[in-house]
Amino acid sequence: MNNYSIVTKDLTKRFGSFTATDAITFEVGQGEIFGFLGANGAGKTTAMRMLCGLLKPSSGEAKVAGYDIYTQTEQIKKRIGYMSQKFSLYEDLTVKENIRFYGGIYGLSNQQIKEKTHALLDRLQLEKEARQLVSSLPLGWKQKLSFSIALLHDPSIVFLDEPTGGVDPITRRQFWDLIYESADKGVTIFVTTHYMDEAEYCNRISIMVDGKIKALDTPAGLKKQFNAESMNDVFLQLARAKS
Repeated sequence: MNNYSIVTKDLTKRFGSFTATDAITFEVGQGEIFGFLGANGAGKTTAMRMLCGLLKPSSGEAKVAGYDIYTQTEQIKKRIGYMSQKFSLYEDLTVKENIRFYGGIYGLSNQQIKEKTHALLDRLQLEKEARQLVSSLPLGWKQKLSFSIALLHDPSIVFLDEPTGGVDPITRRQFWDLIYESADKGVTIFVTTHYMDEAEYCNRISIMVDGKIKALDTPAGLKKQFNAESMNDVFLQLARAKS
């Protein structure tokens, strides 16, 4: 149990008569890049919101960073980072102001914020753009900045909800280099994506269909199981089975 960053058992969320997530069970290891795939409406976002402590489950169990999602949501929020496809930084603030603002939100000291701002700008090679409004940056740079700020407080787990939507393929690959660097440092990455080539970059993949986990394995394991050449073929087979 100590080697798992996320553990769920029969995690379920109902909205009236509609079951958004239906008794999902899985574990995510520390430092693992875990892909959470599924079509729109499959239950991915609902599951992620429960794990982030933003939505109370209807039934089932789950622990995130060792904390219970029913009773210890504040402890969970302090130990996770979050980034969505919908760019979450303030476009009317400069790059540096965004870093300082979120550093304050995360409870960092002024000295920590100063040191981390310098390190972040240097790593992303954004020193010259530090005083530019975020709105002036290309989308790919905004996403890299958003991801880096999600790591500002050294969380043990980062949730990424469609982080590379609308980004060109080259920038997407560069973004995944940042993900690999974080995972190598022991950060657990929980990522949703609809790009099947990105699914190949994950250590393991879970595929949701109508609120249920229909497949869970390594990319190689899933392709072997479904006798498929690519993850796109696996996804298409599951979609056809549904219909």
